[in-house]
Amino acid sequence: MSDLAELATAWDIHVGNSTPSHAVRDEVFGAHLEAGRVYHGLRHVTWVVRHVVTLCGEVTANDIGAIVAAGFFHDVIYHPTRDDNEDRSARVAAARLTELGWHDDRAGSVAHLVRTTQRHLPGDDDTDAMVLCDADLAVLGTSPKDYVAYTNGVRREYRHVDDDAWRTGRAHVLDAFVSRDSIYRTTPAIDRWEARARANITSELDALR
Repeated sequence: MSDLAELATAWDIHVGNSTPSHAVRDEVFGAHLEAGRVYHGLRHVTWVVRHVVTLCGEVTANDIGAIVAAGFFHDVIYHPTRDDNEDRSARVAAARLTELGWHDDRAGSVAHLVRTTQRHLPGDDDTDAMVLCDADLAVLGTSPKDYVAYTNGVRREYRHVDDDAWRTGRAHVLDAFVSRDSIYRTTPAIDRWEARARANITSELDALR
């Protein structure tokens, strides 16, 4: 199954299978095909949604549909020159889902989940946010080859930033991750990705410095 077909199926199951829903789906997919997106495109969404579904089969999540919806919307607005992408994406998610008939509280939950991907620091009692954040950060725990492809993609998205500023900013972000007791919050994600993520980040930090 192609990435697009996989995403379309997940959308129908978890978000909605109707003509209005498909119009919103196409809007979301189109946003991820915007020029300049190298890493934060449909492939990233595919992996996030896939990991959300997998993790929800391994932990007790409250609302898998809301988490999947957040996976679709969490980068719907993505402009590397701005620092409010997650908030803007959250507002789009809440608006579109409300238009599709989602209850305000549930649409608001999706918006909350989207906002947690800004810092990836979900609350200790927020399992749904833990699942989403772990899925979003799964790329950190991939093979060294895939990790390099990810970092190269993000660097291309930030091509407007000079090398010195990039190294400083990137190192700051990575240091924040490795300083945590654990990068991931769910047990399956820790078991699956933690060690590899720390090795990848350490290798990148060495290269940046």
